[in-house]
Amino acid sequence: MPLASQNETICFLGSCDAFGGGAAGMEMISTHISVVLLIGARALKLKRAVKLPYVDLSTPARRWAMCERELLLNRRTAPDLYRAVHRITREQSGELALNGRGELVDAVLEMVRFNENFLFDRLAQRQCLTASGMTDLAEAIARLHRGAAVSPDGEGASRMERVLAVNERAFANADILSRSEVEPVTTGCREALARHAGLLDLRARNGKVRRGHGDLHLRNICLFEGKPLLFDCLEFDEDLATVDILYDLAFVLMDLWHRKLEPLANVLFNRYLDAIDDETGLRLLPFFMAVRAAVRAHVAAVDSGRSEASRLAEARGYLELCCRLLKASPPVLVAVGGYSGSGKSTLAAKLAPMLGPPPGARIAASDRIRKTLCGVPVETRLSAEAYGAEVSARTYRAMMQRAEVALAQGHAAVADAVFDRRIERERIGEVARRAGMPFCGLWLQAPRETLVQRVAARRGDPSDATPGVVMDQIARHGAATEWTRISAQENIDLVTTAALAAIRSHAGAAAVWPSPARARPGAPAATA
Repeated sequence: MPLASQNETICFLGSCDAFGGGAAGMEMISTHISVVLLIGARALKLKRAVKLPYVDLSTPARRWAMCERELLLNRRTAPDLYRAVHRITREQSGELALNGRGELVDAVLEMVRFNENFLFDRLAQRQCLTASGMTDLAEAIARLHRGAAVSPDGEGASRMERVLAVNERAFANADILSRSEVEPVTTGCREALARHAGLLDLRARNGKVRRGHGDLHLRNICLFEGKPLLFDCLEFDEDLATVDILYDLAFVLMDLWHRKLEPLANVLFNRYLDAIDDETGLRLLPFFMAVRAAVRAHVAAVDSGRSEASRLAEARGYLELCCRLLKASPPVLVAVGGYSGSGKSTLAAKLAPMLGPPPGARIAASDRIRKTLCGVPVETRLSAEAYGAEVSARTYRAMMQRAEVALAQGHAAVADAVFDRRIERERIGEVARRAGMPFCGLWLQAPRETLVQRVAARRGDPSDATPGVVMDQIARHGAATEWTRISAQENIDLVTTAALAAIRSHAGAAAVWPSPARARPGAPAATA
């Protein structure tokens, strides 16, 4: 049915006293299955009276049920945003009423209106997304996944096969894309599915397939009262929304990667794994991200509301990204050592997006791992006992185990710790040797005064180091003379360039992802 058949309902809602009235000031946003009416402080979401291959909203009862479903599902993550479902009824007088006693005519979902400038896609366009925001977003996604209903059917590979089949049918209907453009994507995704079928099924049997968000790209995340809020989840297809939790995460990772925000994608990836403790599916992430890129390609291709040139350019961009994500990238283990204040964690964060398969290296940071072992948030300051020999030994073992698991998954890893004891440096190198992967050890060095000044200026950092701790480290004379030494006094981009040169010399150029996030040229000389 055309939208015109619901014009009476739209006019009624625009003038309804319950929502502030005044249809003249109403704004309307239309999508393929919904119409959103922005009225004062409210957003009213009306389901369009359509019947499509994937959803039937042709009757008032179906639209009312779908609104109820959308309310229930989105209250998992956005209870303050989703307020109520209202029935639109026709009374004996012939007039429409809100929640009246007459015949059901339609239904509307009432939401709190928020400033669209705080949508994450808008924030990304203005370069306003931050690493701390990604940390908050990771926790919000992990919270959803921890509480999400687990699929009992044990289907992993078959679910992804159905996704690929949907993509292929959509590409067949997208006449603006040629077969030669689409075929590498469909073939590459099918080959990746065949490689990963066993792991997908194992994860499904282990409860990793859950009723997630289903449509978790940046436009469905907003900053609400200072925190990321996930909203507008996929409500009309339980099968498409019941997925491996890493496939759910992969949508926003791909979206960030597509927007050349690889460092933020890597932060989100690392903080999510810190929160959810799911290291067993790392090798799936390039495949999952590639499938999400393919989904966006066919969505762009069939978007009838845009010019053919615009649709074609966007679809081709996603197809190209899909092929790059599917391209093999060898893993590597990089260890970043140095006294406190030398910039290890900053360098690790700069390097990680550029190492190994997307979304970059898993960072095993001793400061964060120590806090996890002690059962406290990373900002919590630990007592001196937590830095004793026993806890430190456990911390280094856990760090090496995390790196080992990542390498076993075909992923890159960055180990971030002081590494001022030769035995620990030897052990981290042995992790790479056992895995048969290349290893590069980096030692950051800076004058004592610089280290002390940096540590004294820290606020809200996972590290508990003090100027006294720095002095004790220096007094032990534990500098790694056998690793590549890099001056940490330089600009971080120059330090990163020197580090990348050292990594390439140990692991080869293929281990470094060709990313715009790469540091600028002009590195300081590194010493071995």
